[in-house]
Amino acid sequence: MNKVIVTDPPRADGDDVAALAEFGVATVHEALGRTGLLGPDLRPIQDGARIGGTAVTALCWPGDNLMIHAAVEQCRPGDVLVVTTTSPSRDGLFGELFATALQHRGVRGLVINTGVRDVADLRAMGFPVWSAAVSAQGTVKATAGSVNVPVVIGGQAIRPGDAILADDDGVLCVPRELVGEGLRASRARADKEEATRQAFRAGELGLDRYGLREKLADLGVRYLTAEEYTKLERE
Repeated sequence: MNKVIVTDPPRADGDDVAALAEFGVATVHEALGRTGLLGPDLRPIQDGARIGGTAVTALCWPGDNLMIHAAVEQCRPGDVLVVTTTSPSRDGLFGELFATALQHRGVRGLVINTGVRDVADLRAMGFPVWSAAVSAQGTVKATAGSVNVPVVIGGQAIRPGDAILADDDGVLCVPRELVGEGLRASRARADKEEATRQAFRAGELGLDRYGLREKLADLGVRYLTAEEYTKLERE
């Protein structure tokens, strides 16, 4: 593994990333062809938070948070810190003191596929975190890793400067080159969903709006009365 700290990665446009985050993870994920989701293991420690920012990545060794300290220096306003380890770890690599330093630098939140601690303090200070675990287990600061290099979480590649969106539904990575496309596709999907919402409020059924009656028929699904079903069961 290269032991490097990259100081000037290209970043997606911050205003575009913030606008993309307003659509929410589920909408953007669907709009971009169901790509970019970091999987179901990353869960928010708080309810109702929604963030969007540009990734600063930290690759650490298990049980060692040295490179998070190095990553803090590389963070700018509008960033999201993304942390992973070279092999699986659930130790509490991150806590309230790190969050205090990141808030000072204008960082919008943390995504980490290890553990975090000081959860009550993190909630009280309003610092959004998505993690794979909560653990009071402490760490050391002994082994070199890397900052602002490509990393992988949940099978998804994340490069420094990519857009990171996170809310109650999970965490999504949008490659920085696709943020503009994501905005256009998400607006179109949001408009379509609003039209469907209005149709459902007026009483239309999804079976009809989505043409699913034909799908059921093609799959051999039949409508039966209770009497017909009872007779079928006896045959």
